[in-house]
Amino acid sequence: MKFLGINAIFHDPAAALVVDGKIVAAAEEERFSRRKHGKRPLAFSAWELPEQAAAWCLREAGLAPEDLDAVAYSYDPALVVQRPECDWEDLRTEYAVRAPAFLATALPGLDPGQVSYVPHHVAHAASAGLASPWRDCAVLVCDGRGENVSHLAGRYRDGELEVLATQELPHSLGLMYEDVTQHLGFPRSSDEYKVMAMASYGRPRHLESLREIVHTTGDGGFRVEPVDWNVYVKALAAGEPWTSDHADLAASVQARLEEVLLELAGWLYERTGERRLALAGGVALNCVANTRLLAEGPFEEVWAQPAAGDSGTALGGALHLAQAHGEPAGPMPGAALGRGFTDEELAAFLDVARVPYTRPADLGAAVAAELAADRIVAWFQGRAEYGPRALGQRSLLAHPGHARNTERLNDVKGREQFRPTAPMVLESRAPEIFGRGPVPSPYMLFVHDVRDPWRERIPAVVHVDGTARIQTISPDADPLMTRVLTEFEARTGLPVVVNTSLNTAGRPMADDPRDALECFGSSPVDVLALGPYLVRRGEVFGS
Repeated sequence: MKFLGINAIFHDPAAALVVDGKIVAAAEEERFSRRKHGKRPLAFSAWELPEQAAAWCLREAGLAPEDLDAVAYSYDPALVVQRPECDWEDLRTEYAVRAPAFLATALPGLDPGQVSYVPHHVAHAASAGLASPWRDCAVLVCDGRGENVSHLAGRYRDGELEVLATQELPHSLGLMYEDVTQHLGFPRSSDEYKVMAMASYGRPRHLESLREIVHTTGDGGFRVEPVDWNVYVKALAAGEPWTSDHADLAASVQARLEEVLLELAGWLYERTGERRLALAGGVALNCVANTRLLAEGPFEEVWAQPAAGDSGTALGGALHLAQAHGEPAGPMPGAALGRGFTDEELAAFLDVARVPYTRPADLGAAVAAELAADRIVAWFQGRAEYGPRALGQRSLLAHPGHARNTERLNDVKGREQFRPTAPMVLESRAPEIFGRGPVPSPYMLFVHDVRDPWRERIPAVVHVDGTARIQTISPDADPLMTRVLTEFEARTGLPVVVNTSLNTAGRPMADDPRDALECFGSSPVDVLALGPYLVRRGEVFGS
C-alpha cells in the first residue's frame, strides 16, 4: 500500500512517502521553492501546500496521485478550540477543512476522499516512536502548538500509541521559547537554535524567577504563566548587538526548559517503566536539552527524530496510516531521504555552467588533501537530508585545527560569529575525543563534552562552553566520508573535520546542483565536490 504524508498548516511544509512498509522519500518544500522554512507560520499561509515536495516524492517512486491508498494531513481541524489569543484561527481552520480539495487540485488525479486528518501531535509521536529503532518505547512530544495542545506524553507498544498526558494551550514550552527568540531579535518559529547557542555565553541568573513562571503540575503537564520579558532585559531589534544581559536571559530560559523536560521525562518514566525514550516536536531539536535528558534523566536510551520539527509530521502522518493499515514501516533508515542525482546528471549541470572540473580516481583522498591544506570544501553527495541538520550530504567542510575557521565559515555563510560549527568523526573514534553524549550520534541532536587535550587540537569545533554537537560516521552507512576522515587523519593526525550546512544565511540548504554551484560561486569557498567531480575556485575564477 502507498501512503503520502503532508505537513502544511504552520511552517516547514513537507511531504513523505511510505510504500509497502518502506520509507521511500521525504523532503521539505523549502528545498524546492528556496524560501527558508517554506513559508511564514501565519494563518494566512495555511493554504500553501508542499506541492513540489509531494510531486517529487511520487516521481521518486514512479507513482501517480491516483495510485495512492491514503494521504495523511498532519492536523485535524475538528480538534481546534477557538481561543481569543489566537488571531485568525478560524481562517487557519477553514483552510485545513478545505485541504482535501486543495490537495486534489495540487495533485491532479487524487481523490479528496483519500485524505485523512492525523492529529498534529499524534503525527509528531509517530515520527518518533514508529521511526525509532524500537517497537516499544516511551514518547515525548513538545513544540509550539498543534490544534489544541502543545505537548504529548505516551508510549508505543508493538507500534500502537497510548497517550498518557497532553497539555492544553495556551501553556506551551515551544511558544515560550519562540517568545524569547523574538525578544532577542531573531525570527520566531525559525531561529530558536540561535538562542540555544547564545545561552552558552550567559549565566542563568534569572532561573529562580522563571521557576515561578514555568512549572510542572505533577500530572504529566505544566504551566507557563504570562511573562514580560522586558523585566529581564530590553528587547533587541533585528541585527542589533546583544549584550551579556541578553545572553543571561537566553541561559536562564534554556536552563528552565531543561529542568521542565527532565521533570516531564521523570513522570513519563514512572508511568511506563520503559527504558527507551523517543523525542519529537520542535523542542526536540534543542540538542543541549536532549543531552541533559540522557545524562540526568531516567531513560537508558534517547532517540530524537532528525526532522523533529513540523516537517517531520509529514513522515509521522504517513507512518501512522501505514501502521493503522497493518503495514508498519519503521525504523527510519537514515535522514538521506531527499533528492539525489546520477553522475551523468551532475556532469551535465557542470557542463551547462561551463566550469572546469576533474574526476579524481580517489575522491575521498583528494578532498582530504584539500582540507589538510586548509581549504573550505562544499560537499554535495547522495540524497539530500530530511530535517534541518547537514549530515554529510549537503555540507561545508573545513580543517578543525585552526580556530579561525569558525570565523571563516561564518563569514562564508554570512551569519553571526557566536554560532558554532560541528565536528564529523568516525563512530569508532568518537569516545576518545568526546564525552557525555551518546555514541553513535548520527543526527547532530546531542552535544558532547570535548575531552582534554582535544579542545586545543580541534578548536574550530569547540563551542565556548567546551562542548560540540557531533555527527558520528559509520563506515557501512557512509564509506565515502569514512574515506575522507581516514585520509585527513593520515595527513594531519586529526580524526575530525568541521561540518556545517551548505547554504548562506537566510537561505535553505542546497538541494540540487544549481544551489551548490550558486553557493560556490557567490561565497569564498575553495573547492566544490559535486558527486565524483571536483571544481577548484582558482581554476574557475583564476588565482
